[in-house]
Amino acid sequence: MKKISFLLAAILTIASFIPALAQTDEISPARKQAIDRLALEKVRDLSRYISIIGDKSTPWSEANRVIDRATELFMLGSEMGVSSVYSSEIKYYGLREYFNRLMRLNYDKVEIEWYNIEYVSDLAKQPDGTYVGVITIYQRFKAYDKENGLVYQDTTKKDITVYVKRKETQIAGKLIGFWDVLLGDIRVKETSK
Repeated sequence: MKKISFLLAAILTIASFIPALAQTDEISPARKQAIDRLALEKVRDLSRYISIIGDKSTPWSEANRVIDRATELFMLGSEMGVSSVYSSEIKYYGLREYFNRLMRLNYDKVEIEWYNIEYVSDLAKQPDGTYVGVITIYQRFKAYDKENGLVYQDTTKKDITVYVKRKETQIAGKLIGFWDVLLGDIRVKETSK
C-alpha cells in the first residue's frame, strides 16, 4: 500500500510540473529532475528487492511476492546480465528466470549490495517520443557456506537502461498526463574480485 501511495504521489508530483500536459512531449528541466529522482528511486527499490530475493532466510512465498514487485519496475522483455570472475562469458536471462535462479543459488548465505548508483547518460529523445538514459551501478556479491565461510565474491559494474514514456491515467474523473519511468535491460560492463 505504501508503494502505491508513493507511486501515486510521484505521478502527481511529476504531473504538477506540467501546466499543459497534452500539448508537449518535451521534458522541462524541473520535470527532468522529478523524473531523475523517480528513476533512481526505482533502481534503489530494485536493489532492495534483489537483496530480499537472494537472502536465504526469506520465505519462499515472500520471495515470490517480491519477484512480482520487482518485475513491475521493468519494460516487458527486459533481461538481466550475469557474470563471474571465473569466466569471461556474460549470460543474459529474462527477469523471472534471473530472479528464480537467484532464489535457488546453492549457498547458505548470499549478500548483494548495490552502490555508486548514478546517471551516466542524460535522457535522449527517441523518434517515438520515448526518452532513454542509462544509470550505472556497482554490485558487490558475496556467497557463503557453513563450513568455509566466504566462498565467492565479485564486484560488477552494470548499466541499467531507463525508459521514460508519456502516459495518462484517470484520477477522480480527471485525465492526468504523466511521465512514467520503466527500467530496461541490465548489461554487465565489467566484473572483478
